[in-house]
Amino acid sequence: MIQDYQFVKNEITTPSYVFDCDILLKRIRMMRKYFTDSIHLCYAMKANPFIIEAIQDEIDHYEVCSPGEQRICERAGIDMNKVVLSGVYKAKEDVEHVMHHYLDGVIYTAESYQQFQLIHGLAKEKEICVKVLLRITSGNQFGMDENILRALIKDRSSYPYADIIGIQHFSGTQRKRLSQYALELSYLDDLIEALRKDYDYETKLLEFGPGFYVEYFQDSKPYDEEELLKGFAELLKNMRYSGEITLEIGRFLSAACGTYYTQIVDMKRNHDIDYCIVDGGMHQMNYFGQRMAMKIPFYQHLYDGKRDPKKQPYHICGSLCTVNDHLVKQLPLQEAQIGDILAFANVGAYSMSEGASLFLSRDLPKIYLYDQEKGLCLMRDRFETNILNYK
Repeated sequence: MIQDYQFVKNEITTPSYVFDCDILLKRIRMMRKYFTDSIHLCYAMKANPFIIEAIQDEIDHYEVCSPGEQRICERAGIDMNKVVLSGVYKAKEDVEHVMHHYLDGVIYTAESYQQFQLIHGLAKEKEICVKVLLRITSGNQFGMDENILRALIKDRSSYPYADIIGIQHFSGTQRKRLSQYALELSYLDDLIEALRKDYDYETKLLEFGPGFYVEYFQDSKPYDEEELLKGFAELLKNMRYSGEITLEIGRFLSAACGTYYTQIVDMKRNHDIDYCIVDGGMHQMNYFGQRMAMKIPFYQHLYDGKRDPKKQPYHICGSLCTVNDHLVKQLPLQEAQIGDILAFANVGAYSMSEGASLFLSRDLPKIYLYDQEKGLCLMRDRFETNILNYK
């Protein structure tokens, strides 16, 4: 996080996001430390598409879940052999586009029987054999039931244009209990063994989305990320399955690299509560589990000069005309003043894409990449949304 007030004031127009590539690469290398070469990393680009170029030499695959994400990869010059084309809905024309341009270079996931038939049918038209992962459900709308997966594998000789290379499974999000992973990996291990025995099928690849936990709030119970990775790596080593494993990671890699900068533009005291109005808002800063701004995220109060060290609580509210626009309630600050900048950490995943960005037609904030060697790089300038809300 850049904490120099004058630098932020002069170089970064608020509200803005800054994604620190040094932190990002450090987290990828932290993960690599615990896993063998047979375990690959797949970045779920829905978490943050702005960083995909910065990590392309460090990441084995990219999970792409929409036509828009596919086009972003194309514009960024990402190697399409690294793409796993996922997504619960795949339109025919979108799959056709990918097959036309990249043939059998992309890995396709099949989330249902119908989706598998679509992929196989289009591959047949192209007279190519494409690599397919069958996604098994974890008890929600994603993936397919085990009986459907088994039927497709049993009848795989009937589908010569689809090479079923393995299984995809998504655990969930914000998980840190090894017991949860142990149950899921045991189930997948048993399933892989059963497929071998029942259908003489050798699973080449298991793609697993662990949804590792990210800590967003200061008052939460302490948690050791590296202990979690170490324990999870041991679970993988203890599996009977010895083929390739790909871990699909999004939030856990990118959250820590992001900082959201917003400036105090007005202050008032209403009914004995001190309010700071900032030029950003809840449409641009979104924490998982925020609970109506009642939790205190990791933050820095940036200002010029000296202040009374004693802190007092302020309600931090955004620029939207809705009573819901609370970023944080009772945030301790030292003599807050108009012009001060608040820097909120861990916004590198989802904040820039999950908020109500079009509400009130306010501009989208600037987005910068940062590393110590190159400094700031503007990735997206301020963007007017009013043109999207009226012809």
